[in-house]
This record gives sequence, C-alpha cells and structure tokens, in this order.
Amino acid sequence: MWFDIPHLISMGPDIWKAFIETMLMIGISVSVAVVIGLPLGVLLFVTDRGLILPNRFIQSTVGFTVNLVRSIPYIILLVALTPLTDLLVGGTIGPRAASVSLSIAAIPFFARIVESAMREIDKGVIEAAIAVGARPLMIIREVLLPEAKTSIVQGLTLTVISLVAYSAMAGVVGGGGIGDLAIRFGYYRYDTTIMVATIALLVILVQVIQLVGDWTAKKIDKR
Repeated sequence: MWFDIPHLISMGPDIWKAFIETMLMIGISVSVAVVIGLPLGVLLFVTDRGLILPNRFIQSTVGFTVNLVRSIPYIILLVALTPLTDLLVGGTIGPRAASVSLSIAAIPFFARIVESAMREIDKGVIEAAIAVGARPLMIIREVLLPEAKTSIVQGLTLTVISLVAYSAMAGVVGGGGIGDLAIRFGYYRYDTTIMVATIALLVILVQVIQLVGDWTAKKIDKR
C-alpha cells in the first residue's frame, strides 16, 4: 500500500513539529523583511531621479546591494552565510539558524516589491503633495504608503509564499521544518506516505496564505 494511514497517524507529532518549525522560520523572516525591506524599498523609490529625495549615490549603492543579494541562488546563500548564522544564533542547525539566511533573502526581494508598488502610483498625486508644501516624510507617510498599500500586501503575500519554498529548501541542510521531514523520511527512507503528506501540507499552506493575502488586499483597497 503506497499510502499508509496508520503510519501517517503515528508520525503526527513529527509532522506537527515540522509544521511549527516552518511557521517559526517564516514568521521570523517575514517580520525582518517588513521591518528592513519596507523602508529599503521606500528609499529605493524616493531617491530615484525626479522624485522627492533624489540621490544618485544612495540609489545606485542600495540598488546594487539589493540586486547582488537577489542574484545569489538561495541554496548558495544559505551555505555562504553559515559563519554569520553561527555568530548570530550560536549554531547552524535548526529553524532559528535557517531564519538568518531566509531573512537576508527576503529583505531585497520585498524591497523591490515595495519599490515596484510605489512606481504604480500616479505621479500627479505626488506632485500635488509637493505643490502644497508637504515635507518628504509626510509624503511618504500620507501619500506613498497609503496609495501603495494594496500592492504591498499582494507583494508581501508573494514574499511569504516564496519563503515557504525557501524554508523547505533549508531543510536539506538541517534547517528543520517540513522540508527536513520530507528529506529525512520521504527521500532517504523512501517513505511515500510522508512525502505525499508533506507535499499536501505545503500545497494547503500556500493556498491558505494566498487566500488570506487576496482577501486582505481586497479589504484595504479603497479605489
């Protein structure tokens, strides 16, 4: 029998533990991505030529750094950041350790999404705010972020879904989570039941994230 339900039930605690580890990795990395990636994306936008705080040096430097990190495949980034991970969390195994590389991968990804969302804003709205004498910080807080919030939420949904895939990849090198369970049992032990269960769990998780993201974006969209 290729799918053993009693075996699946007996593995319930391990599957639950793997799910919690995956959610921990995603939760930490998404939080870091929002805290750092959001202002970074705003900075990329406002320092561009012809906008409210044009600065070619900052725009070029930040843009190059973001592109540099994004150009590195995640599995290579995961290995390359091992020394930094060990320094920050005191180890290289487990969900907290995997969160370091996940966060660093998510920051530039989300920053570019924020920048792209703000480029969709009608230039006339920004020019009107400048014309009435609004300061840059006020324009960012009262114009840019409110106007781009729907696209930012949609971009955050995309970021979370990408992190689900990355977190599964982190399991290959001992990051824990659903990916680790799939590798240890589904691949190394040829356990079809666990492999199917982990795939189904990831599919359900992604669908739930997408549904919540779409619902939230529609809820806050006042256009």
